Amino acid sequence: MTDQPIPRFAKSRPRYSLWAVLALIVAAIILMPIASVVSRVFVPAEDVWAQLIDTVLPLYIQNSVIMVLGVVSLATLIGVATGWLVAAYDFPGRRIFEWALMLPLAMPGYVIAYVYYDRLSYWGPIQSGLRDLFGWSGQGYWFPQIASVPGAIFVLALVLYPYVYLLARAAFMGQSQHLMEAARTLGHSRVSAFFRVALPMAWPAIAAGAAFVAMETLAEYGAVLHLGVQTLTTGIFRTWFARGAPVAAAQLAALLLFLVVALFYAEKLARGKRFFASDSGGRSAQLVRKRLTAGPGMVAMLVCAVPLALGFVFPAGELARLAYIAGDPLWGVRFYEFIFNSLTMAGGAAVLLVAVALLLAYAKRLQGGPLVSVATQAASLGYALPGAVIAVGILIPMAAFDNALDSFMRATFGISTGLLLTGTIIALMFAYVVRYLAVALKTTEAAFTRIPRSMDDAARNLGLGPFGLLTRVHIPLLRRGMLTAAIFVFADVMKELPATLIVRPFNFDTLAIRVFRLASDSRLEEASTAALMIVAVGILPVIILSRAMNR
Repeated sequence: MTDQPIPRFAKSRPRYSLWAVLALIVAAIILMPIASVVSRVFVPAEDVWAQLIDTVLPLYIQNSVIMVLGVVSLATLIGVATGWLVAAYDFPGRRIFEWALMLPLAMPGYVIAYVYYDRLSYWGPIQSGLRDLFGWSGQGYWFPQIASVPGAIFVLALVLYPYVYLLARAAFMGQSQHLMEAARTLGHSRVSAFFRVALPMAWPAIAAGAAFVAMETLAEYGAVLHLGVQTLTTGIFRTWFARGAPVAAAQLAALLLFLVVALFYAEKLARGKRFFASDSGGRSAQLVRKRLTAGPGMVAMLVCAVPLALGFVFPAGELARLAYIAGDPLWGVRFYEFIFNSLTMAGGAAVLLVAVALLLAYAKRLQGGPLVSVATQAASLGYALPGAVIAVGILIPMAAFDNALDSFMRATFGISTGLLLTGTIIALMFAYVVRYLAVALKTTEAAFTRIPRSMDDAARNLGLGPFGLLTRVHIPLLRRGMLTAAIFVFADVMKELPATLIVRPFNFDTLAIRVFRLASDSRLEEASTAALMIVAVGILPVIILSRAMNR
């Protein structure tokens, strides 16, 4: 009698389990808005498109491309420089800069744009003070214009460079000291070794961070609108609401979607076939920080301090000062309603997204195979899409469903059902799921990878089915990862603006909507209270990120 191997849990399942079917259904529903936007490309809207092409479409495309190139270049320069300094050198304040350089992630782009516009505009305190000090009058002097494409590039780069900093710093920290020593023995200085060895090795991570920056730049709405920069994102809003042309707006959204796909392809080309390879020498092989002397140490400290001061300290300080001086006049029951709406939506989205991510990740672990894997990855595509694109993709099929159902009920029963899905909390929550699923899914999948497959086999041999395995084995081990995913989703939803503006129910205001409305009316003093609360919530995931990287 020959020994037969014990069959693994993964091989004893049917080809398509119930979990796999559920995952495929959920993925198909989440992909519906994207399919809706793409399908509108083939719907005729010649009159509106002729007007757009003759008037604003070239400007939309030009500004969008320039914004992406400018923000990516500046954010990459800041992120790589600060990441290398923190990873490779020891200088005064390095331990503080290590985590503090991530703080601009907590500052929404539209908030920092409001602050800088309020301070640097013609009637702002800085230009007014300079005119009084030097006796300047009218327009007889030159001053950088914040309400411009370069101004928007400057503002967005300050809040987006942490994406590059995070990945570049991690890549530099993971490099081997042996390689740097080999470069030094070949006659390279430490600076030359950075350009010849460290930077090329870190390039895949830097390219990934730059891709994040590019996608966030394309998705930005509040900042570019306030600074008067016309991009494809602002064009979607204007075409839908000002021109009353939803089909043309959807086609603009499809054009923006194609730009995102092009960014994915460009990032893949930038990475090429390079990948990370770490030395197996343990901690002794890791990059050793060089202690800088007084002069270079002060330069390094200044390089790290400037983006932190401009991207977080100054705007946060201004918001705190304005909130202390004036603050929101609706502070009280009405303002508490804004807080309640934001917390409810962010909390509900966090719970729902973690549940959906758990389903997809668990189905992928149980079933495997290309179909489930591809569907799971495709469902997370929404994070790369602007909120305006997702909102348009959601409203079109929901409005069609509501209108069809209303027509049927009128013709059959003589009653009107109205709008059951369009402009409801359900539609808004669905928009958050599509937009931020990748955040929860990637974190949950990473937590799953730390659970050995042998635990699945042992649980199966003890008589546990898939549901028992999930509830009694996996979830207790996934609690930390699920909590981390929930916190990140919570912070992202708190500051989300374009999708909320389009999809939200009538008269349903969140803190982000409150900030947008007041700041759009040049009432930053009143908007400062809500903005500070959004920033405070955003600091929490930054702390978690910092602690995770240190571990």
